Amino acid sequence: MASILSAKNVTKRFGGLVAVNNVSVEIPEKSIYSVIGPNGAGKTTFFNCITGFYTPEEGEIIFQGHPIKGIPTDQITRRGISRTYQNIRLFSNMTAMENILVGEEPRLKSTWIGAIFNTPATRREEAEAAAEARRILRFVGLRGLGDQLAKNLPYGAQRRLEIARALASQPKLLLLDEPTAGMNPNETAEMTGFIRHIRDELGVTILLIEHDMRVVMGISDKISVLDYGSKIAEGAPREIRDNPKVIEAYLGTGAAGQVDPA
Repeated sequence: MASILSAKNVTKRFGGLVAVNNVSVEIPEKSIYSVIGPNGAGKTTFFNCITGFYTPEEGEIIFQGHPIKGIPTDQITRRGISRTYQNIRLFSNMTAMENILVGEEPRLKSTWIGAIFNTPATRREEAEAAAEARRILRFVGLRGLGDQLAKNLPYGAQRRLEIARALASQPKLLLLDEPTAGMNPNETAEMTGFIRHIRDELGVTILLIEHDMRVVMGISDKISVLDYGSKIAEGAPREIRDNPKVIEAYLGTGAAGQVDPA
């Protein structure tokens, strides 16, 4: 299967701290690929390198055959990469519909001149954007909640709305940073199924950071493990579950061979 994204020897430093150290991954198209590791392992920093928040000092990041290292975040979004965050970052005083419309902006073509003069093309695009926002609301299970302020939605609905906003730019690659954080077991199971549904129904490749090992083992096609910024293991869920280096990274020296991390 062809790779949608290749990260080659990516290194990111903050002063004397090496947060990501010579990390390489190949993300197959239409797969669910997880990046796991203990707190502070460099997972979110790696995400930030892919999405343009940080520029790595070394290495390459290739998306659909084109280098994207150092490109501004808005341009990376326009090329087809979108993300969510570990801590929800919705526009809390805007409605669910308005949040999704913001997410659609990178793919809209109307200019400020069209907006000022309210041209037919602008009105047509605005109507199409609103229809698409309603469709996305239905897809993520928030039908009828478009007029609700984001801050008034239940926690699980806010998580889905953040994913909806990310999907509004029509990404080819969706990065999800701990999408089940703070959820109860039922909510976690629903979110796990929903992530798989995104991949299956929309053909979107998923790159996932997740601490819940049951979610990771149940949903991932392939997993990379980071520890202290370096990749220590890569493989299918069963290979990762049984890997002594992974068990030691999570549970400490001497744990390997004694405890199943799943």
